[in-house]
Amino acid sequence: MSSAAQPIDETGSERTPSERRWWLRSLLALIVLVPAALAVMSYDDVKELLRNQDFFAKDVAWGKKARFGGSDWQLTDLRAALGRADIPPEVVPVLVDLTVTVGETDLQSLWLSCRIMLIDAAGRRWLPTAAVSFRQTDDAMTCNSAIFSGAKSGDALKIRETFLVPKDATATIRPAVGVASERPGFLLFQRPQN
Repeated sequence: MSSAAQPIDETGSERTPSERRWWLRSLLALIVLVPAALAVMSYDDVKELLRNQDFFAKDVAWGKKARFGGSDWQLTDLRAALGRADIPPEVVPVLVDLTVTVGETDLQSLWLSCRIMLIDAAGRRWLPTAAVSFRQTDDAMTCNSAIFSGAKSGDALKIRETFLVPKDATATIRPAVGVASERPGFLLFQRPQN
């Protein structure tokens, strides 16, 4: 057999068949073990990512209630608040009103990291703002303040959040709610039927 047909190692000598088998086994082991090691090392990070993000939407029809985080959630109003001179003309303040009938009373663990957001047709998301405030004429509260309200089972909580949304997105925005006990799932409400 010529030396051109034999694999040559880094020292310049030819490999024996036994060495070639071990070399191939080692290469195959690397192909399996490196991805397995990466998967094991990143497992906790992926688990944490899923626990802190809203990925899987559960659609809720307009006017319907949905059980979520131990309570029944219902979108009661989605409206633009026009006529404010202190807001740039390219953005629109949007008010989202929800009524939540408390089921399980451990809101501090069930509603932890409560997040009400708006999502448009392109998948863009907006979180509530404190830059614009409107006088509350009723007993509406934010999602996070509702957690510490001491609500009892059967209580109806009014939750209102304010958003600043670009004008071009107002035609397709939909309110959504996510809480830690239900993540990575979240509620995605249909727009009001006008």
